Amino acid sequence: MRRSVVRLAVPMMLFALLGPAIPGSAQAAPSTGSIADTIDWGPCAPEDEAPERVVCGELEVPVDWSRPGGSTITLALAKLPASDPSRRIGPLLINPGGPGGSGVGFAYGAGEAFSDTITDRFDVIGFDPRGQARSNVINCDLDAVLEQSNWQYPRSSADYAKLRAANRELARTCRDLSGPLVKYVDTASVVRDMDAIRAALGERKISYYGVSYGTMIGQQYAELFPDRIRAMALDSNMDHSQNIRDYQKWETLAMEGSFLQFTAWCDRTPECALHEQGALAYFDALYARAEAGELIVDGVQMVPEFVVSLAFMYMYEPAGWFDLAEELIYFGNGGGSEARKRGEPTPYGYLPVMCSDFRFDVGSYQNVRRLEKEQNRLAPHTRLSPIAWTDLTSCQNWPYPVTNPPHRLHASPKLPPILLANSRYDVATPYQWGRSLANQLPSATFLTYDGVGHGTYWLSDCARAAIDTYLIERRTPPKNTHCPAVFPESPVTLKSGPVNPLTPGLRTGTAG
Repeated sequence: MRRSVVRLAVPMMLFALLGPAIPGSAQAAPSTGSIADTIDWGPCAPEDEAPERVVCGELEVPVDWSRPGGSTITLALAKLPASDPSRRIGPLLINPGGPGGSGVGFAYGAGEAFSDTITDRFDVIGFDPRGQARSNVINCDLDAVLEQSNWQYPRSSADYAKLRAANRELARTCRDLSGPLVKYVDTASVVRDMDAIRAALGERKISYYGVSYGTMIGQQYAELFPDRIRAMALDSNMDHSQNIRDYQKWETLAMEGSFLQFTAWCDRTPECALHEQGALAYFDALYARAEAGELIVDGVQMVPEFVVSLAFMYMYEPAGWFDLAEELIYFGNGGGSEARKRGEPTPYGYLPVMCSDFRFDVGSYQNVRRLEKEQNRLAPHTRLSPIAWTDLTSCQNWPYPVTNPPHRLHASPKLPPILLANSRYDVATPYQWGRSLANQLPSATFLTYDGVGHGTYWLSDCARAAIDTYLIERRTPPKNTHCPAVFPESPVTLKSGPVNPLTPGLRTGTAG
């Protein structure tokens, strides 16, 4: 049985409920009274093998929120109902980041990802943002994706010209395979969709937990709809106000700092496979081999950026550091790489969002090269941040406009207390981004996890307890609260508590 669908007879009814503001506007629509939940929740798609108790639904929204009577798309939703209905607080909307992460998948795993404290009291509701996963996913041609990836680190003006041409061709294939939605996947549009979900649920206010890119959704929801928030916890924060240089700078420093935490840990941890050789010296030598064209893995010459990208993945969750040490040795010994199928559509909604939300165009190759040299000086071991640099290079010559341009948040006095949390060492959403965001939201309390990783809720019992308490009781921790760093002790040590959904391998090629 396929997911049941609710059609709010139309976009015009949504327009009446939500008001006339368009994407990017700071003007929030008037608050509405409570109405019945009009989403027809039912069984999830059989192929998804959703956990027991999880139900699914759909909601139709306009492709272009400035034209609510125009064409529509369908959002996919999933709900894990509160396990203690007598003490139910209401809905907790969630987003796992990306752009590209599946909120439906996040809801499927909510029973393992969140503490019983949360799942007892909230209906945990995830949705796949427009253009992602089950919500009219944006497909692009895999050959175009792979061709574009060949030029993300241009070495000459000729390479840069090929990059620009490849970016334009990739965007064309996305448009050909996915239609006009590719131009309407900016975060402001996602925020409008989330408020449509609120209205369809019949709730005057919602609670929200967003991690990584999910924090940008929450931030802009707070900006547009401040009086529709009961509680909002934003974990591992992006900062939409960043300019090009600061975006690159903080990501580059975050990668270097996080990796040096790994090498220091390996030096003091006998069970680390690089303990005796010295992890930093080994990595530097591996990078030098790649730089000289001498690192061959399964017959393929590896560029130095690929070595950094390998390490980058494992900075999300230190529990994987034992594996990282072995992977680096494997590469040093010429271990294998995996073949990929070519010539087929592939889901690729990440770039259309990032290129709609940030102004990354830098113009000439000379400007690119100047910026590259600046970043390499900042981080002598890891150099460019893989994620920040490919965000920048992949958006050069993107054919569609920046519809949700970077800006500092316009915080309303109507905002309730909000909880922000960031790790001190986070390769995806640097600590400085969280500090910057806290300065833009006067009602926010900022919580620091002093360790390494992405998604403090799963890295620290201390951070998780603070977030749980806030979401349930709307009580924030004391100002300037720090949670102590946690490091892995043994490769056979199993972590207790909720399962981290942001583990390496699930996050490749995404920002958050």
